Amino acid sequence: MTISTLELPVTVTVGDRSSMEGQLDAAVKTVRAAAVRERRGILVTRLNSHQFTVELNDCVPFGMTRERQIW
Repeated sequence: MTISTLELPVTVTVGDRSSMEGQLDAAVKTVRAAAVRERRGILVTRLNSHQFTVELNDCVPFGMTRERQIW
């Protein structure tokens, strides 16, 4: 995925717990270029046991990644 075609938020759906961390790391890495360009932080939100979103967020300081859970 290139940054010019990046649609936010990025939704990550994991099939099993063992692949979760790698998939989330890849999504954060993809969003990081936009975060640097826009000088915004990254928010990872757990929606349920298998689904997450990764997005830019003005409440997260530039250079930081925060996690939250809403289920």
